[in-house]
Amino acid sequence: MNFQNEIIKWYKVNKRELPWRNTTDAYVIWLSEVILQQTRVEQGLPYFNKFLANFPTVGSFAAASEIQVLKLWQGLGYYSRGRNMLFTAKQVVELHQGSSQSNMSN
Repeated sequence: MNFQNEIIKWYKVNKRELPWRNTTDAYVIWLSEVILQQTRVEQGLPYFNKFLANFPTVGSFAAASEIQVLKLWQGLGYYSRGRNMLFTAKQVVELHQGSSQSNMSN
């Protein structure tokens, strides 16, 4: 058995149930990716849950103030991640009507 198959087998037995693994919502996955940059899952999970409770959609996140975002971000460090995510959420709403789907036919 090759290494790739061994890793997949191990993962199927040992994987943790995490909320972003049970969704196809691009915003939820993106939020988890940004929070987990240079952050352990154990530390990031409460922040992820807090952000989703306060901003359940990219639109609600985009409508937040920087002060609101940074207050929730306290303790995660690398505050530029929160600022950059807020900037990008605003762009997604303004330029793409809040959708992660791009219109490739134009």
